[in-house]
Formats: sequence, structure tokens, C-alpha cells
Amino acid sequence: MYLAVIAGGLTMPFLGTALGAACVFFLHREPDARLRRGLTGFAAGVMVAASVWSLLLPAYDLSAGLGAWSFLPPAAGFWAGVLFLLLLDLFIPHLHFGSERAQGPRSRLKKTSMLTLAVTLHNLPEGMAVGVVLAGLLSGEAGVSEAGAFALALGIALQNVPEGTILSLPLRERGVGRAFFVGTMSGVVEPIGAVLTLALARQVSAVLPYLLAFAAGAMLYVVVEELIPEAAEDGPSNVGVLCFAVGFSIMMVMDTVLG
Repeated sequence: MYLAVIAGGLTMPFLGTALGAACVFFLHREPDARLRRGLTGFAAGVMVAASVWSLLLPAYDLSAGLGAWSFLPPAAGFWAGVLFLLLLDLFIPHLHFGSERAQGPRSRLKKTSMLTLAVTLHNLPEGMAVGVVLAGLLSGEAGVSEAGAFALALGIALQNVPEGTILSLPLRERGVGRAFFVGTMSGVVEPIGAVLTLALARQVSAVLPYLLAFAAGAMLYVVVEELIPEAAEDGPSNVGVLCFAVGFSIMMVMDTVLG
């Protein structure tokens, strides 16, 4: 049973991105700004809930034996995750949706490539989150159940569907096949990050609470730096806020009921 959960956990987020990218075959125009804000808000809500229930709370549970110092591994891991994404943001050229100004160092990369890099940066902490939760499941020490690991992977896959769509549709004019390929490949980093994190956590179980919090910090960095501004871009943020609440509620319920 563990093998099925691990296989599903490693592949589901990537398949969610591929499913979203496949929308390019039957949708002929980009989603309007209102829909894009809603989809981005939903993704942000899922990521925040997953960061709390699937990552930070298990990290604190694992650190309980430290007594008054139990906050140290989660806090240190959280800040390491934030700073890691900050460094990637500073040193990798990328372009966020709706923006004409690239971030990171100057580059001659095409707009398509920088959009793909932005989504890839976004997907990396999600893959790490899945990997470290699967490591917690295998260790039997993090209070992670098979259903809880499945819920995290499914929640990330659900919010990857609109991401794949939003990335692929603007590229449709350059060819449907190419748009699908680029959108799908932006999700490849998730299983890679998951496998590497899983291998590291399995080798050194003592770092598990740090890695759980690290993934949470990285995911929340993406939410605050990228998703929330996009959910409120070019208009009232009501739709983004409501969809954030929907995504948060769905992930919270899945994690608590299945976990």
C-alpha cells in the first residue's frame, strides 16, 4: 500500500500540471482577468492550508521532545525555506504573469522561457513538500497517515491544474503542441524535487522536522511574493479572496478528515 501512495504522491502533482496544460487543445483564448484572479487565489489557499496542516504542525509534533526548545527546528527550517526561495528569486531570471518586467539578473531569455522559469520556481517547494511528507509517512514518526500524504498530493495536483492552463494558453499562438509541452515541462521539477527530498529525509531522519518547515517556508514565500499579488491584480480582490477561502477550506478539510 505504501508503494501505491508513494507512486501517487510523486506523480499526481505533475499530472495535475499536465492536465491543465492539456486545456490548450480545446480552449482558444486566455482566461479573463477575473477568472485568473480566482484560480490564483484558489491555488494560494491550498498552499497556505497545506503549509500549516501538512507541514508546520507535524514539524512541531516531531520537535515536542525538545521541551521549551521545540520551536527551534520548525522556526529554523521555516526561515531556511524562505531564504532559499529568496535566493532563487534573486539569481534566476523569471517573469510573473501579468508583468512586463522580469525579475532576477538581466537575461536574454525569451518571455516564454522566463514565464516557465517562474512557474518552475513556484513548483519546486510543492515537490519538496510532497517528498518530505512521504518521508514522514515511511518513517512512522511524523504522524503522517497514508490518507494524509494522499490528501497533500491531491491538493497540490488540484491547484496545479489552473497553473498549467494559465501558462499554456498564452503560448497557443506559437503552436498547440509546443504550448502543451512547455506547460507540462514546468511541472517536471515537482517529482524531481520530491524524490530528492524524500531520499535526503530518509537518510537522515533527524532533519525531518527541519525539512517539513523548510517546505512550508518555501511555499508561503511563493504565496506572499507571487500568488497574492496576482490574485489582486488589475481589479477588486473579492474574487481572489473568496477563491482563496475556498482553496484553504478544501485543503484543510481534506487534511483533517483524511489525515
